[in-house]
Amino acid sequence: MYKDAFKLLQVLKEAKKPVQCDEITKRLSISGSTVWKYINELRAIGYHISSSDEAGYKLCDEDMTLPPDAIYHHLKTRVIGRKMRYFHQIPSTIWLGKTIAEQGGVSDLHGMVIIAEEQTGGVGRMGRVWVSPMGGIWITIILTPAIPLDHLFMLTIAGSVAVAKVLRKMLDIGAVIKWPNDIMIGDKKVAGLLLELGAEDEKVNYCLLGIGIDANVSLEGFHEDIKDNITTLSEEVDHDVDRAAILAAILKEFETRYDLMENGEYDAVLREWKSLSSTIGRRVRVDTLRKKYEGVAIDLDRNGGLIIRKDNGNVEKIIAGDLVHVN
Repeated sequence: MYKDAFKLLQVLKEAKKPVQCDEITKRLSISGSTVWKYINELRAIGYHISSSDEAGYKLCDEDMTLPPDAIYHHLKTRVIGRKMRYFHQIPSTIWLGKTIAEQGGVSDLHGMVIIAEEQTGGVGRMGRVWVSPMGGIWITIILTPAIPLDHLFMLTIAGSVAVAKVLRKMLDIGAVIKWPNDIMIGDKKVAGLLLELGAEDEKVNYCLLGIGIDANVSLEGFHEDIKDNITTLSEEVDHDVDRAAILAAILKEFETRYDLMENGEYDAVLREWKSLSSTIGRRVRVDTLRKKYEGVAIDLDRNGGLIIRKDNGNVEKIIAGDLVHVN
């Protein structure tokens, strides 16, 4: 979608001073009105470009470390990520996704990825604070899925599989999935997912899939009470990782599984999740809003619910809750 606009962006990046419109039209063989169109596209994504009749156009985003054009360079999707919005610092990508979706025209937003360099009010499950400093991968994907309501949690399942597979393939680290939404390396959390629905009168208008990954983040910036339970990609591989390439690969892996689910092929995605699960087969304790359960996690149902066998032999299905591996 942004291919031609990014060609103009490259001209601005290479320039050491503002570039006149006439120079851009000559270099790219486009009209002045097309230049204006591409400038507006770039501004809509999140690039800051100044302009004046005398000086011309100048890119003012020297501090962008995860720019959309870098992600686009690696992107191999059809839909997911073909529309982007970039922000240097916002409260949370989920919050902004909801704000954008509630403005209307949500069908045109399908697949849009909202990217933040830093979140000042990142939110995890149960409204918990998600620390989101510079150097991480903090995104939300806006979706309008043709998936039955009782299968929508499968979006989190598909996202978890996508993240774990990319980390294993690209970085050669043993990422696994802890139900319901954590990506673990060993017993330490490196990423998490969050799904929120925009519904009215029992009709789901849109879904927001938030993904947060501690990529090139220093553990020194985390509070002491959580530092022992988390890790980062750069800590695991002992160098900074290419966040743009990793994010583009995750979007591709997610889109592949999203397409499977829209075709009703949920079992294929569930089998992948189970193969990457650190929860199935282990004794767990799960706290829900109403009850507490303890037993052995034996399976995942077709809607993404966890099935556990309690000590008395009874089997329970749990849709959501806080899970702890007991052994």
